[in-house]
Amino acid sequence: MEEKKSIEELAALDEEKREAMEALKRQEEEEKRAEKEANPHGLIRSSVSATPVPELIPGEGMEDYKEDLERSFRQIHVGDVLTGRVIDVDETGVLMDLSYYAPGRIPVEEMSADPHFDILSAVKIGDEFQGTVIKRDDGRGNILLSRKQADDELSWEKLKKMMEDKTVIEGKITEVVKAGAILYVEGIRGFIPASKLALEYVENTEEYLNKPVRVQVIGVEEDQKRLVLSAKELLQEQAIEEKNRKISRLVPGNIVEGTVETIKDYGAFVDIGDGISGLLHISQIREERVKNIRSVLKEGQKVRAVITKVDNGKVSLSVKALIEQIATERAEEEPEEYSDNQAASTSLGDLLKNLKL
Repeated sequence: MEEKKSIEELAALDEEKREAMEALKRQEEEEKRAEKEANPHGLIRSSVSATPVPELIPGEGMEDYKEDLERSFRQIHVGDVLTGRVIDVDETGVLMDLSYYAPGRIPVEEMSADPHFDILSAVKIGDEFQGTVIKRDDGRGNILLSRKQADDELSWEKLKKMMEDKTVIEGKITEVVKAGAILYVEGIRGFIPASKLALEYVENTEEYLNKPVRVQVIGVEEDQKRLVLSAKELLQEQAIEEKNRKISRLVPGNIVEGTVETIKDYGAFVDIGDGISGLLHISQIREERVKNIRSVLKEGQKVRAVITKVDNGKVSLSVKALIEQIATERAEEEPEEYSDNQAASTSLGDLLKNLKL
């Protein structure tokens, strides 16, 4: 069942009908007056259209002017979304060519919801965009439009598509609040939570005011007029790419020194600098088997190890290989013949005993 129309809606419909009837009556009177002036003696003449038709160029037919004729007959109503081209712009607003009998005018306050919008730097003659009709006549013969309203109606669909496509958006933060920052996207006010401004939670958001950022849409709630953005995911991707570039420059066989940062049952993760961590597996700590890794290593302990493998962004370390490497180098430096085997055994044992993990 159709909803009952309000008194205001009925009054508006009556007003439109009255205006249409008056316009039709005026048109008929104009046609009669024009006919009388052109044919004062009442001669019989063939019927012609009251709408002017463009003069045909030899070789062209009516079909060539179909779009122009359709535009001349179309009706424009409040709420329609029209596309036009900017033909003039100043501090008060823009004037647009709508391919209609009357131009469109958009006041500066109806151009954008962004409080920092600068019409003279953001709009130039020849630009094309859409506006919603808010009045068919502004009192000066122009159709009054609102780009802000059109953006609000059309932008939400664009934002949903941006979220699906994970589109990267570049912009400048125009406002900060305690809980985050504000960035306008497609004329819509977007919120970046403090936890999404950087890789770590941002305590002082003031430092981000007027700062350029790269973000993605992570939340769109059109009904609530909420747009949520995030820079964190892009920063994480950037950090991973940079880390992988650094790791790719590491060479297996090189000796590195680092700090034990995390201990697991299967091994320890060692920070070897430049934001890179390597895994020192429990089997690679000593030549003899280590049953309890925490009995030989502690978090914060300095260790020296050999890079044994670099693969798919992961670095493998070995203290055991370093011990074997040093032992081999020492053995090559000592005389080939020993006075007794006990001396050689003692020399190697001293080496392993004094080696610093």
